[in-house]
Amino acid sequence: MANPPQTSLGYSVTIGPSNPEISSPQPEKSPIPPPPMSSAPPRFPPPKLQQDHMTPPSIKTPNLLSPANGVKTGSPIPHLSTPPGPPVFTSPVRPAAVPFRTSPATPQPVALSSGSSFPTSSPPHFSNGSAELQHQVPHAAEETMPVGESSCVLFSAHKVLKKKKQANVPSLGFGALVSPGKEVSPSLQIIQRDPHRCHNCGAFANIYCKILLGSGQWQCVICRNLNGSEGEYVAPSKEELRNFPELSSPVVDYVQTGNNRSSYVPVSDSRMSAPIILVIDECLDEPHLQHLQSSLHAFVESIPPTARIGIILYGRTVSVYDFSEDSIASSDVLAGDKLPTEDSLKALLYGTGVYLSPMHASKQVAHDIFSSLRPYKLNITEASRDRCLGTAVEVALAIIQGPSAEMSRGVVKRPGGNSRIIVCAGGPNTYGPGSVPHSFSHPNYLHMEKMALKWMELLGRKAHQHNAVIDVLCAGNCPVRVPVLQPLAKASGGVLVLHDDFGEAFGVNLQRASTRAAGSHGFLEIRCSDDILVTQIVGPGEEAHIDTHETFKNDAALSIQMPSVEETQSFAVSMENKRDIESDHVFFQFAIRYSNVYQADISRVVTVRLPTVDSVSAYRSSFQDEVAAVLIAKRTLLRAKNFSEAIDMRTMIDERVKDIALKFGSQVPKSKLYRFPKELSALSELLFHLRRSPLLGNIIGHDDERSVLRNLFLNASFDLSLRMVAPRCLMYREGGTFEELPAYDLAMQSDKAVVLDHGTDVFIWLGAELAADEGRSAAALAACRTLAEELSEFRFPAPRILAFKEGSSQARYFVSRLIPAHKDPPYEQEARFPQLRSLTPEERIKLKSSFLFFDDPSFCEWMRSLKVVPPEPS
Repeated sequence: MANPPQTSLGYSVTIGPSNPEISSPQPEKSPIPPPPMSSAPPRFPPPKLQQDHMTPPSIKTPNLLSPANGVKTGSPIPHLSTPPGPPVFTSPVRPAAVPFRTSPATPQPVALSSGSSFPTSSPPHFSNGSAELQHQVPHAAEETMPVGESSCVLFSAHKVLKKKKQANVPSLGFGALVSPGKEVSPSLQIIQRDPHRCHNCGAFANIYCKILLGSGQWQCVICRNLNGSEGEYVAPSKEELRNFPELSSPVVDYVQTGNNRSSYVPVSDSRMSAPIILVIDECLDEPHLQHLQSSLHAFVESIPPTARIGIILYGRTVSVYDFSEDSIASSDVLAGDKLPTEDSLKALLYGTGVYLSPMHASKQVAHDIFSSLRPYKLNITEASRDRCLGTAVEVALAIIQGPSAEMSRGVVKRPGGNSRIIVCAGGPNTYGPGSVPHSFSHPNYLHMEKMALKWMELLGRKAHQHNAVIDVLCAGNCPVRVPVLQPLAKASGGVLVLHDDFGEAFGVNLQRASTRAAGSHGFLEIRCSDDILVTQIVGPGEEAHIDTHETFKNDAALSIQMPSVEETQSFAVSMENKRDIESDHVFFQFAIRYSNVYQADISRVVTVRLPTVDSVSAYRSSFQDEVAAVLIAKRTLLRAKNFSEAIDMRTMIDERVKDIALKFGSQVPKSKLYRFPKELSALSELLFHLRRSPLLGNIIGHDDERSVLRNLFLNASFDLSLRMVAPRCLMYREGGTFEELPAYDLAMQSDKAVVLDHGTDVFIWLGAELAADEGRSAAALAACRTLAEELSEFRFPAPRILAFKEGSSQARYFVSRLIPAHKDPPYEQEARFPQLRSLTPEERIKLKSSFLFFDDPSFCEWMRSLKVVPPEPS
């Protein structure tokens, strides 16, 4: 049985499974590159819950840098002159880990079509018609509906085992990754009417329902209840019914918008009604301040002219800048040691000052304000400086509410989309509400930290109630006390990101945080066939207790409330069989409800039908290694809240691999050893990457970095999660092409350049021989830099991009993320890294001599240490 809900600092929440699963933690700095934009995460729990506070399908080999791979082939090479042509993939030696897309941040504004309106359905009207139930599934859907590239739901397998004992193997598990805000196919049809729903369980009519053509009644796939359609589904043939989008597609969007809604905001006004307020730390030394000023000036130039902006500085006091003064930087100052009184806020809000102003009217004023900032003058260490961050955020919320806050009490206010409060912090909150002592040695530190945690979480929830998302962007060398600031961002639906400094990476995230689209008032409902039990959920939300029994008599849906709905998020849903399954198919329905940035109410319904099988081999052949690896990694990271627990989770991964080999592998003839199943060969390598990665390994050391990285991963989209688990390795070829290779250290060939995408970091490695040729190295570096920026163009947080030469001190960051396959015998190296066959014997000898000895095992050595025979390369 599951454990009762327990809250922790992680963004995730889980429903305790009947068969406990594995989980783990870990964080790291999220530095970054230049332009574009994306999204962020929050927290949540489900059924028998355990709270701790992520879709592509099977991977295909990308041949060219294209929108499908997340690369705009026409984009210029930044900061470099006379670059080569756009990079192009040659036939990779191995399948790419994930196709990248050039889709913008989600949720996207919906293109409404007035021609698709249908009569609204009414209560069911049952008839005694003798017509047979017609199975309304197009021939293309008669087979399993494997989740396609445009789908926002990915399953770990495309078949389900019938036998409970075989299916409920904890080491492998079964589940799905649900991405509520993911952009789907542009051809997705929009339905501007109320959906037909089952009056028993609340499920939506869908492509797999059986229809009585004579009466229009339809049978629910979840509970088998017969429902009326008010005659709407009456048709002479099932072909006619395919005119209804919900009966012809497994994914549909129901959209409600119009002036008849009291909360409706015209499109032209909606984006302007959601302001951006910058809350800036003024206790910075000169080097950090100079970088911050450059990032702020670039930020002002990047945001649209209609965007409204506010600027607040905090130290011992809170300075609210007035945009009505166009010749000097003027601000109103409030005390920082306590929350502002009602009178002081009234004086501020009802005065003559302008604290939120559209960019087109105040761009120069904003530049003047940022230019007027001065470095911290007192001789006090960074960690000991007074910073009233909590008070500053409270003032920012008051400004967002505006003078009408009193009059609107009791009235639901829904501005267009979420407002953004972006905190630029260089140190901890040490003054005023929600603060902690300067020193850890303070006799009352633990109690004060506990109180600060509660206060920050309440402040984050308050921001969420007022449709404000708080992102905390930290930079510099001073520890910011991540455990205290994390609840503030998480509870509001925002994200906390660490940076090395306030330079390029910080500036890119500042721009992406302000412009990414986010839906609000989000809910995720999960319904499954009665044979399936949802045991655990990890992701950016919390369980919502909604009583729908007055509408639906037996609604057993699991409901999750989401602080925000964005493309960078996903939920890891673990499931198991309640009993042996008799039917040939099981059904899953995911309903995602939210309000988009244009204030349209969206209800996205995704229905999936999977076949059931008795054969374990048939189940193995339908397995999706990458999805399964991400599900396992999220469950593992959930349980790894600190470094010591991370070490325990590495051991858990070892035990998991041994158990998978025992349950699904085959015994080696004349031996007690088991061979890991070939169908799951990619899974074993992904799990090896996981135990060595920054998430569980020794690559990062500071607890703040681990905590931030862990929380980011637990809520991240499938694409980013997979990259954080296992890096993607791309080797530069002459002429601007790239070959995708396994992430092995055998790629470190002295005459080559390599791009390694590890999610929150992208590395560019130049071999010593290539670096010695100035012309070739410049062309290679330009192409690699372009590729790195294109791969991460819509990622949030954006990764930092580091470039270095072979043998440099920074190259260790690159080497530590590659599997040390140079230790394996030549036949194994060639089997797993076929590119070696293209090298001459002299080049092979030269490559081998370039490696330094260290005791990290290779993938094959690790598998054998577990007494498991490594799988044959796929």
